[in-house]
Amino acid sequence: MGRRREGREAAIQFLFARDLQGEAKPEDAEVFWTLHSAKTSTRAFAESLIKGVLNHQEQIDTGITGLLENVSFARLAAVDRNVLRVASYELLYCPEVPTPVILNEAIDIAKALSAGESGSFVNGVLDKLAKSLRKPQPKKVEQPLGSTDTSGA
Repeated sequence: MGRRREGREAAIQFLFARDLQGEAKPEDAEVFWTLHSAKTSTRAFAESLIKGVLNHQEQIDTGITGLLENVSFARLAAVDRNVLRVASYELLYCPEVPTPVILNEAIDIAKALSAGESGSFVNGVLDKLAKSLRKPQPKKVEQPLGSTDTSGA
């Protein structure tokens, strides 16, 4: 498993624990990292995701809520809610990360950490979000070898 995948999982686990505990305490992060061993680079990536989600949580939660059908945000499984938060943060604030990478990672993590149809559910919500936030990349049309067409058409 790669550093970024481990970082995403750690961020989701931290946010999940924070969700369940309610009010956060300053020492929560150190307690979490005492229990969750991670390489320095993995921890740094996870902490950047955690900080990003917490700094923009209201906007992220509002965006997710607007995409939900037949379920309220508060009724989402805590794991699914936090997978969606991390992926939404990346879609909104990390343009250097390709959309398919964000979606695939979130779906795989939801399948691994959650239950039932979480992968499909996360996929559906994030697909809507990605389409509303990011324009699809144009497909490059490759010229056949030896082609002399330079008209640009």
